[in-house]
Amino acid sequence: MSNSALPLIMGIESSCDETGVAFVRGCELLADEVASSVDEHARFGGVVPEVASRAHLEAMTPTVRRAAERAGVRLSDVDAIAVTAGPGLAGALLVGVSAAKAYALALDKPLYGVNHLVGHVAVDQLEHGPLPKPVVALLVSGGHTSLLLVRDLATDVRLLGETVDDAAGEAYDKVARLLSLPYPGGPPIDRAARDGDPRAIRFPRGKWGDGSYDFSFSGLKTAVARWVEDAEHAGRAVPVPDVAAAFQEAVADVLTRKAVDACREHGVRHLVISGGVAANSRLRRLAEQRCAAAGVEVRVPRPRLCTDNGAMIAALGAEVVAAGLPPSPLDLATDTSLPVGSVMAG
Repeated sequence: MSNSALPLIMGIESSCDETGVAFVRGCELLADEVASSVDEHARFGGVVPEVASRAHLEAMTPTVRRAAERAGVRLSDVDAIAVTAGPGLAGALLVGVSAAKAYALALDKPLYGVNHLVGHVAVDQLEHGPLPKPVVALLVSGGHTSLLLVRDLATDVRLLGETVDDAAGEAYDKVARLLSLPYPGGPPIDRAARDGDPRAIRFPRGKWGDGSYDFSFSGLKTAVARWVEDAEHAGRAVPVPDVAAAFQEAVADVLTRKAVDACREHGVRHLVISGGVAANSRLRRLAEQRCAAAGVEVRVPRPRLCTDNGAMIAALGAEVVAAGLPPSPLDLATDTSLPVGSVMAG
């Protein structure tokens, strides 16, 4: 079947602080527009839910319009509408789902409320083509750190492990604050680490050898805080590049080791890394090295597709439509803690 014969899916994402709208046919991304409110949250050092919700409300219609214009389509051309129904911030989710319901009703198109986390895996298909089956997926973002076994994007996603406290991205934000680096913390820590020595400080690796696929970054964050505090109390200048490099190494070390171990245990030859922290340069390099040594192929979407966007939701929408799953009802409810095994809400 040619791409032109495949259903046209509009995806809407509003789980946190990005308003994302995209149009997808199969594995072809036609347009992806994002309106971010990150600058509005920077002075608070984190996302303020009410500020995010208001920003989504203001950005939704203009973002839909820009995406349609860039894709060269009319809204009446859409075959189905996919929207993030969870997990995420309650108010932010509500704006996106309400908008999707309105478009579905006005256009008389089916609505699919899908899982934000699985969308982060599905988006890789827009970069590298259809996912192998099965695949292990390492999802690393500001709010989530999970290891998944994906046999089928639409119907069979299994949680292998997840963080028991802070997500990796959350730890980056908190450590950046300790080092007086800007929010969000991922990019500035990555930049600072380029001039640092990752062996200068040995920070702990949470849940390193406990036999599980769970993660823990709260202890690492605390260890960095204590190290910085001790240096300041002793009157020593804090070597920001070294601290950033050593912290980043500890995060990447645990993430990649457990991901490769999961591939080996389950006999999987492909690893997908997704989510905002997947844009981190050290995580990418270490994953490539360890996967090559283990005979595992690693796939990582380009940085723009790693962060929250409408493309990931449209890509997952294309999968559930192709699988023939029934659409969601128009009284679809949001679910702030939608489990990753539930590809669709409701």
